[in-house]
Amino acid sequence: MTTAYKHEPFTDFNNEENRNLFQQALANVNEMMGKEYPLVINGERVTTDNTIVSYNPANKEEVVGKVSKANKEHAEQAIQAASEAFEDWRYWNPEERANILFRAAAIIRRKKHDFSALLVKEGGKPWKEADADTAEAIDFLEYYGRQMIELAKGKPINSREGEINQYVYTPTGVTVVISPWNFLFAIMAGTVAAPIVTGNTVVLKPASTTPVIAALFVEVLEEAGLPKGVVNFVPGSGAEVGDYLVDHPKTSLITFTGSREVGTRIFERAAKVQEGQMHLKRVIVEMGGKDTVVVDKDCDIELAAQSIFTSAFGFSGQKCSAGSRAVVHEDVYDQVLQRVVEITEEKIVGNPENADTYMGPVIDQASFDKIMDYVRVGNEEGRLMTGGKGDDSKGYFIQPTIFADLDPKSRLMQEEIFGPVVGFSKAADFDEALKIANNTEYGLTGAVITRNRKHIERAKQEFHVGNLYFNRNCTGAIVGYHPFGGFKMSGTDSKAGGPDYLALHMQAKTISEML
Repeated sequence: MTTAYKHEPFTDFNNEENRNLFQQALANVNEMMGKEYPLVINGERVTTDNTIVSYNPANKEEVVGKVSKANKEHAEQAIQAASEAFEDWRYWNPEERANILFRAAAIIRRKKHDFSALLVKEGGKPWKEADADTAEAIDFLEYYGRQMIELAKGKPINSREGEINQYVYTPTGVTVVISPWNFLFAIMAGTVAAPIVTGNTVVLKPASTTPVIAALFVEVLEEAGLPKGVVNFVPGSGAEVGDYLVDHPKTSLITFTGSREVGTRIFERAAKVQEGQMHLKRVIVEMGGKDTVVVDKDCDIELAAQSIFTSAFGFSGQKCSAGSRAVVHEDVYDQVLQRVVEITEEKIVGNPENADTYMGPVIDQASFDKIMDYVRVGNEEGRLMTGGKGDDSKGYFIQPTIFADLDPKSRLMQEEIFGPVVGFSKAADFDEALKIANNTEYGLTGAVITRNRKHIERAKQEFHVGNLYFNRNCTGAIVGYHPFGGFKMSGTDSKAGGPDYLALHMQAKTISEML
């Protein structure tokens, strides 16, 4: 199992057999719509009167599933179960913990299209986006399992004559995982896999819009042999359950992916030492971005246009890595802008269950309303080139929208929209383009499209983001290839899917023995 890591391949949907298999998977998933899912606390199923209802964002009348809703009492039970399970799980052979991840990856791989089809229904993801999400979930399991086997060896340090010194890693304790709705499988699976493979236990509170995939993932972990109490599944409201879990004195680590507002609030709450708390809590947060594609005058126009389009409109722009800003050199501005408009207007927006749909809905009514408000702002601040319309009569559909001639300090160029809206600003030269690229409070991803080698070397130093890409889009980080996390208000730059990530879930221990 410790062979070199290679990421899970994406499905080629141009292949007719693959298309047929995915259609069958969609039919399978349609059969399970509306099912009910209990909480899982210490391996026991707990059904509650209150439920969280997951709806299909492309067809808001369709219920994907009903998940039992946890309250503070359930949260307390889950923390206690995780705390008790930790006392055994922490001492498991790390390779055996890794093997559970490998078995879970194999289970998911065997049913890959079924999981992806659920993401189409629950997350509104088009086929390719859903397939990539499932592949990334598998990648996290495979990669973190291999990383743990290596980490279990510790790190080399010096020993003097007459003594032997070791530097090893030990688990921290109960981890609260608050996962997002946009990468409803991948990030949820990755943020659960990392703490459990490092010997910690988990209380999982998934996003309330997408809890069904999380319920099924917990079932996969159980099937793979995870002992009871190591992962406890307690979806609930952030105000009631989320705060309670973050504040709890037995919580050792909190890992959160979501908005800047909630992330900073968690960071602040976790810093307060509660009565009975015997440690300082660690926090891993990823809070989004306002990401820029910079286009230099010496560029491939078609590559620039395709990169901006893909960065802006993949999964309806609902990615923290989405390129919602294009800063283009004035010499090529009109050409690039026009070509992005042409590409955008060729694409199909609609039901993601259809194979030819490029862009599906946004996730829910609140997102729809927020994005349409930003469209109104864009009409005041810039020039509407295409899109600008939304229809929430059946699902939450918004046309991919492009605004031109925006002031770099305008709201549309500064605030995270989290939807299919991209703004264009003009730069007089590369100096100005870099200055604009760095002018937000975020620092997650960025891309530079240029043939100028000197400008590439400058951007490597001066473009302040956690993930910087050249001559490609700024989305689509692959586990083990593009460790992911950002600077500034994008979070703690914890680099998910990278070689340092697991160590964040552990404590380093120095052991010295005299001979």
